[in-house]
Amino acid sequence: MREKMKEIALRIKELRELSDISTEEISDYLGVRVEEYQKYEEGDVDISASILFEIAHKLGVDMGLLLTGEETRMHIFTVTRKDKGVEVERRKQYKYQNLAEKFIHKKAEPFIVIVEPRTGVDKPSTNSHPGQEFDYVLEGEMKFYIHDNEIILEEGDSIFFDSSYEHAMEALNNQPAKFLAIIL
Repeated sequence: MREKMKEIALRIKELRELSDISTEEISDYLGVRVEEYQKYEEGDVDISASILFEIAHKLGVDMGLLLTGEETRMHIFTVTRKDKGVEVERRKQYKYQNLAEKFIHKKAEPFIVIVEPRTGVDKPSTNSHPGQEFDYVLEGEMKFYIHDNEIILEEGDSIFFDSSYEHAMEALNNQPAKFLAIIL
């Protein structure tokens, strides 16, 4: 996984430099410190799928290019077979599987996300990103944290929210939770 992270980091750095975008400009766009962004480009820290989505947007490329190094080509449709999406394990508590990495000019990024149960008692670490997000619980139960709210979501429940607010998910009942996430 570390090797894949380094490959993604190298693609990001090369594309940023080719686009003549400074590290200050892109870190400001992402709302992170320059030092944190530089760690992304060095492959030293995990990059969340939502941050990858925003980097792709800023660089004017599809996220699939960052993930795979291949230019996306599909413009009518793309099929992703069960369990065959490109895996993005960018954050410790979540495992992402991109469901449309080959489709060009997407207006959203769809993922299957698995949240593993945690052992700690503290609230899970939060993240935020520009835009909106839709999450639909496929399996299990999870607690959803957003802007001082805690919401229990069960199989079949969904939530649509402004993802610029800090948010996190936590699996309940010592079982993984699996959900469809669409980042807009």
